[in-house]
Amino acid sequence: MLRFVVGAEDLLRTRFALSPIFELHHLLRALSSPHRHGVPEAWLARLRPRFAPLRHDPALEAVLALHLPGSGATFFSPPPHGLAQGIDDDLAAMRAAPAAGAREEIDFYLRDRRDVSDAARAVLTGPGTVDRLADLLAAAWEALLADDWPRLRLLCERDVVHRVGELGRAGWAAALAGLHPKVQWRDGGIDLRVRARRETGLDGEGLLLVPSVFVWPDIAVYADDPWPKAIVYPARGVGTLLEHGPPEAPAHLSALLGRSRALLLATLADPASTSQLARAFGMATGAVGDHLAVLHRSGLVERARSGRSVLYRRTPLGDALAGS
Repeated sequence: MLRFVVGAEDLLRTRFALSPIFELHHLLRALSSPHRHGVPEAWLARLRPRFAPLRHDPALEAVLALHLPGSGATFFSPPPHGLAQGIDDDLAAMRAAPAAGAREEIDFYLRDRRDVSDAARAVLTGPGTVDRLADLLAAAWEALLADDWPRLRLLCERDVVHRVGELGRAGWAAALAGLHPKVQWRDGGIDLRVRARRETGLDGEGLLLVPSVFVWPDIAVYADDPWPKAIVYPARGVGTLLEHGPPEAPAHLSALLGRSRALLLATLADPASTSQLARAFGMATGAVGDHLAVLHRSGLVERARSGRSVLYRRTPLGDALAGS
């Protein structure tokens, strides 16, 4: 068991972030392996035709070679800095990684490996390795995740809203409750049932909490540099999303409210802001605002301020109508 010891300063410095590149790495491994890594077959089947052109690129095999069970090269999975993190931020940080450090990691993952083809080994040992891998990851993102990411990001952002509320309302125990069965707050620290066996302090730097889609149903824990101490955990509702797909506008609601308002109402079981909903569904922010205003005046959604954002969610009347 790994244990993070938490001090008073850590409570103030704990923060949330998103890691698009973490999601991409996990999805690539699921698509490349006979094991689904928790990703439902329906998602993989939908994405395999898009994945096919990438499968025979030696740069893909090179990316996969830099993973081992329980670990992976850090230069191509840089730690995220906040909730606004995008794939361009991740790829820029990857391209800026110190060449000597990247080479050291590559040499470590290639050591005693006999399962890496000559073509992939040439990518990893030749000039311009980091840029070559970044180009592959950029192409994979556009093919596999760019279309779905706005909705997946909305799910993760809503999880953060919930956790922040629990942290402010009842402290660490409440915020970590339900995070994952392998995570538990106990006696001033966080117990993590993972392979590592040690105790380490957060040292006043706080904890980085990263909601994720494709880590489900497991967790990932970072306890070594260059990442801060971090827990990547399944966002709330991700199991339902992966098994059943994103919310759709029910026919009865569409007939009553119109498709766009029906879709927004179906989505608002948990809070979301106007801009989050606009990104998730590719709608104009002004149009979403107009629809939410109508739903609010009708008593179907309520709104509350959270920091600089106004969050909307269904009222009991909205719940009854959406579920009828």
